[in-house]
Amino acid sequence: MDLVVYNTLTRRKEVFQPLAAGGSQSVSTGDSQGSAAPVAGEKPLVRMYVCGVTVYDLCHLGHARTYVVWDMVRRYLEWRGYRVKYVQNFTDVDDKILKRALERGESMQAVAERFIAEYFRDMDCLNIKRADLYPRATQSLQAMFQLIQSLELKGFAYRVRDPIRHQTDPSSLRQTGHKPETPTSIQYSVYYSVRKFPDYGQLSGRKLEEMEAGASGRVGEEGAEKQDPFDFALWKAAPPSEPGFASPWGWGRPGWHIECSAMVRETLGDHIDIHAGGADLIFPHHENELAQSEPITGKPMAKYWMHNGFLNINGEKMSKSLGNFTTLRQALAVYHPMALRLFLLQTHYRSPIDLTEAAMQAASRGWETLQKGIHCAQQFCKGEKGSPDAEAMQTFQAAMDDDFGTPEALAIAFELAKELTREHNLFTHQGQTHLEPQALKQKSAALLEILATLGFCWPSFSEFEGSKEAATNGELNFKKIEELIAQRSAARKAKNFAEADRIRDQLKAFGITLIDQKDGTTRWLRE
Repeated sequence: MDLVVYNTLTRRKEVFQPLAAGGSQSVSTGDSQGSAAPVAGEKPLVRMYVCGVTVYDLCHLGHARTYVVWDMVRRYLEWRGYRVKYVQNFTDVDDKILKRALERGESMQAVAERFIAEYFRDMDCLNIKRADLYPRATQSLQAMFQLIQSLELKGFAYRVRDPIRHQTDPSSLRQTGHKPETPTSIQYSVYYSVRKFPDYGQLSGRKLEEMEAGASGRVGEEGAEKQDPFDFALWKAAPPSEPGFASPWGWGRPGWHIECSAMVRETLGDHIDIHAGGADLIFPHHENELAQSEPITGKPMAKYWMHNGFLNINGEKMSKSLGNFTTLRQALAVYHPMALRLFLLQTHYRSPIDLTEAAMQAASRGWETLQKGIHCAQQFCKGEKGSPDAEAMQTFQAAMDDDFGTPEALAIAFELAKELTREHNLFTHQGQTHLEPQALKQKSAALLEILATLGFCWPSFSEFEGSKEAATNGELNFKKIEELIAQRSAARKAKNFAEADRIRDQLKAFGITLIDQKDGTTRWLRE
């Protein structure tokens, strides 16, 4: 059974075959890491790069969808047996960060560090695995310089003189922490010449005459100095009073697009397996990344370009101007993190998704259903890891192998959860089940494995029983329950039925149901 993925570049589904699995080699410059054929017996390597956030504010719900989606993809690839090297950048130099720094009287570095910490706090709530590497724009300047200079040498980039009078504001320099080492009277901006790359537009499917100018406006206002309105900035000269960096072209800041091209090459190599991000990045960001990289490497930047769909709020695009801008932090104050993760995965990752109050209430009820199933599965397994039900896992894999079909995969999880809940209720009230114990363990193991593969989290059986939270809530841990059952058994043998009843009532008050078996043993279930 093959895994197929949708490739934005080719606009069709393709059988997924990592470069390393085919013995492909990738040679790059500097500190870039190439891709060698796998060692015998070693799992194939997948090199995956996901565009990260610009760290000037808290993450919003659109970020939540993006990073839940690619976390799911990564986890499933690992479940399928691949080794995944997952890299996600932080853009820590940007006009928006500069604006926030000036508003607060801080350095850009201080703003970036704070919101990087907030990013991790939010993503940890959603159980998103940490990337293997988090390169930052400010730590990849030399790689950017090398790439821009190579583009200049090959005729894909050009300089524009940008005279700047150096009327330095010392207080501003103290705020930024980046001071020009050797100020000069002449500085340069560097632009990419779009018309020099004949394949420009291949990723987005746009024709040059249909595209809008000023694609890299994030770097600053771009005026008539460009040779062509379609060209975009690789390096933008900046006044010495503004934060920036010394470069071969004078004081300035990097363009947005050049950052990822340099960081991909530096961390993963010239030719990677998956380049991913939100659909809003297809143009101009990913289109420009591709155009910057391929003339230098002579290779496709990525074998598979993958993009997740947009997230809307009540049928409208999320926007501060519309008053529907919602941070992830605000949503997590209302909804369980796993209910939000469930909502985001119940729609196929490439389709648009509409967040409404009704949809989130439904997702919250859905998570409650899954939680009941998880609880029942833990009871049936009693902490033992058994083999999952083969039929359920085959159906799960078939769904996920079709371009990560999480809606169908979750339908399997819901079916298992409901079945296990019914069996649990039957056992609680009648002391028997329709399914054999082995079948119950297999279905329980399947449910837990499916949900774990999709990135859901919950307390394990042992953690739940001994957790501080359980103690805080007045619940009994596993050891205490077993002790009380042993005391009750001793009381029954001594015909002290009053004491036995007292212990049963005590356990009942804590939500523990006792089921006396014909062989004299006692089983228990947490309601």
